[in-house]
Amino acid sequence: MKIALLIPFFNEEAQIQLTLDTVIPILADTGLDFEIMMIDDGSKDQTWHKIEAACRQDNRLTGLRFSRNFGKEAAICAALDEADADAVILMDGDLQHPPQHIPTMIKLWQEGYDIVEGIKSSRGKESLLSRMNAAVFYGLFRRFSGIDLRDASDFKLLDRKVVAHWRQFAEHDTFFRGLSAWLGFKRKTFSFDVAERQKGNSKWSPFKLLALSLNAITGFSAMPLQFITFLGLIMLAVSFVLGIQTLVNFFTGHSATGFTTVILLQLLIGGCIMISLGLIGIYIARIFTEVKGRPRYIIAQDTRDENRSRTEHQKAL
Repeated sequence: MKIALLIPFFNEEAQIQLTLDTVIPILADTGLDFEIMMIDDGSKDQTWHKIEAACRQDNRLTGLRFSRNFGKEAAICAALDEADADAVILMDGDLQHPPQHIPTMIKLWQEGYDIVEGIKSSRGKESLLSRMNAAVFYGLFRRFSGIDLRDASDFKLLDRKVVAHWRQFAEHDTFFRGLSAWLGFKRKTFSFDVAERQKGNSKWSPFKLLALSLNAITGFSAMPLQFITFLGLIMLAVSFVLGIQTLVNFFTGHSATGFTTVILLQLLIGGCIMISLGLIGIYIARIFTEVKGRPRYIIAQDTRDENRSRTEHQKAL
């Protein structure tokens, strides 16, 4: 049996060797064949050079380099597309997913579970704002999609057959946590504490987190579009009440001389229209992206190609 450990990196030059020094002994102690696949998501620092150097020293390591930054979800897709193993394990490169749990994940997989996923028992040193954003997002996602992802993570083991079904997904924009839950299969969870980052800083800005949240919710449910219908019903009820009030005031001789009510009503209707157009625009943008049919990612360099070229050159000599 063979295990593939898949690790995305983005501007993590200081972290790579530390991560490898931590995970390689753990994988070696399992007694299974293994491969570590590192994906450079268009880093601007020396990340790729560090990956290349590590791959030259150990043939169990593989590196893929994107032509530009396509995002973590694209890196996950590339890793799942390229991996060839009986099971794959996805983890973050900053070691906030504790690799000490890998033997437990493998043991549960050997017991017959197709998906083994890590659930956060604590969120580490996240800010209060980040915790609030996470609570709001997971609450909305659960309500709109029916899938509960509270404290879920990308720290997962997937059996080969699960990966095969993942590869059938055709959508351009993916949300790994949600889609892996949607796949079903026999699964088991375990709890872990989010470890402190030892080097560097998080690459997730509030804007990127917001974009990921919108992508996840609109990719799984059309229910936000029903919000437009809900707004319309509210406005109809408000208009009906104001209409009755206006008629009563008119016939009783107490009509308002100002335009306060009219202005407020116009502002309310205008705001609802803009919100509705915004929601429709998000879904149209998703359709636009899918219709173009562009690839999720472009691999500019693959250390396996370089190794093959080096081997062929040596044979020719």
